[in-house]
Amino acid sequence: MSDAANHTSLFTESPRTKKRNAAERRFKVYGLAAIFVGILALILLLVTIIGNGAGSFRQTYLTLDVTLSADKLDKEGNRDPEEMKSVSTFGYAPLIRDAAVAQLAEIGFETEIKDKEVGAIVSKDAPAQLRDFVLANPELVGQTITVEFLANGRIDGYQKGRVDRASAALDSNVSPEQLDITDALAAAGLLETRFNWAFLTSPDASDQRPESAGLGVAILGSLYMMIIVLVLSLPIGVAASIYLEEFAPKNRWTDLIEVNISNLAAVPSIVFGILGLAIFINFAGLPQSAPIVGGLVLTLMTLPTIIIATRASLKSVPPSIRDAALGVGASKMQSVFHHVLPLAAPGILTGTIIGLAQALGETAPLLLIGMVAFVKEFPDAPPEGFFDPASALPIQVYNWTQRADPAFVERASGAIIVLLIFLVTMNAVAILLRRRFERRW
Repeated sequence: MSDAANHTSLFTESPRTKKRNAAERRFKVYGLAAIFVGILALILLLVTIIGNGAGSFRQTYLTLDVTLSADKLDKEGNRDPEEMKSVSTFGYAPLIRDAAVAQLAEIGFETEIKDKEVGAIVSKDAPAQLRDFVLANPELVGQTITVEFLANGRIDGYQKGRVDRASAALDSNVSPEQLDITDALAAAGLLETRFNWAFLTSPDASDQRPESAGLGVAILGSLYMMIIVLVLSLPIGVAASIYLEEFAPKNRWTDLIEVNISNLAAVPSIVFGILGLAIFINFAGLPQSAPIVGGLVLTLMTLPTIIIATRASLKSVPPSIRDAALGVGASKMQSVFHHVLPLAAPGILTGTIIGLAQALGETAPLLLIGMVAFVKEFPDAPPEGFFDPASALPIQVYNWTQRADPAFVERASGAIIVLLIFLVTMNAVAILLRRRFERRW
């Protein structure tokens, strides 16, 4: 009777089994909760960034009929661009102001504000834009032409819902009367907001011209740095990994090297910036704010990541592959380069691209080497362009967040969107390359 009482069926859970199953269920709940919180945080981040930055890809443009007065632009009447360069942007600003006033009169809108305030709805970059156009087309002087100008940053913000009449009443840079003019011009079809390609192609602008600020120099600077990082870090990192994994003797020196490589991968990026400042700028004399210095610093930072990823890929190749190659008469080098390396290529490419993506988003080391400077001119084509002043995408985000105008906050969020697109693209390419070249054995 006692034996029957102590007997436990396989279909009946014992207290110990119940406790273990309950612990497993709790762990699953914890895991699902962690995934849910992570996805929720990611969605919140993306919604916030896209909500704040989507407006930077749209810009407000104003169409005006501008009379290019020969008396003001070409007093000699020779239509010589060299002579016409003597007229600065201050000589073009009244033409734009008069065109805006005349346009209001043409649509029948009356206002009590001064002509100067009417002209202020146009971007401060408009006189320079008009001057460049006239110098490129001097034969148009004396005619009335239709030109499309960027609207002032506050007017653009009003069109996007960032500025309203209540805030305009407290803002020294815009007035409710100017917003009334904006509504009248928009109703007449002279003011419209559309996709802004210039945000991706134009250089940065001053604090007073947020509407004309773009990412062109930053994108080009980041591209130049990634070229330098790829050209230097991939061959050096792969060569070092192959030697350490396949040819180096296993002793205390190689163990020391491996430990230091692992430690370098964990060193804060700002330390590499200090190293770059000391060696490449102060000692070697390379120019500040140049892609060559940024590329060298990011190469040092990326090398440990590539070496670790490459060694892991080489280790994943079964030893039988090496033994089979050696067994049919291949040398050690032939077995590595003809058999092991091709099988490890997917992991090597993935590690390299992930390292490049990490380098693309770095800010701290670039701040220390002077890439925070305001750069208006595009760098030349390589190799000269590697030594020209440039910016980078994360640095451009940092710069814009330091400026007071709210339009730059929108621009910074837009730059983050562009940076995220680059990072997602690079990671997608890494996945595709891994699947494309992956071999199973």
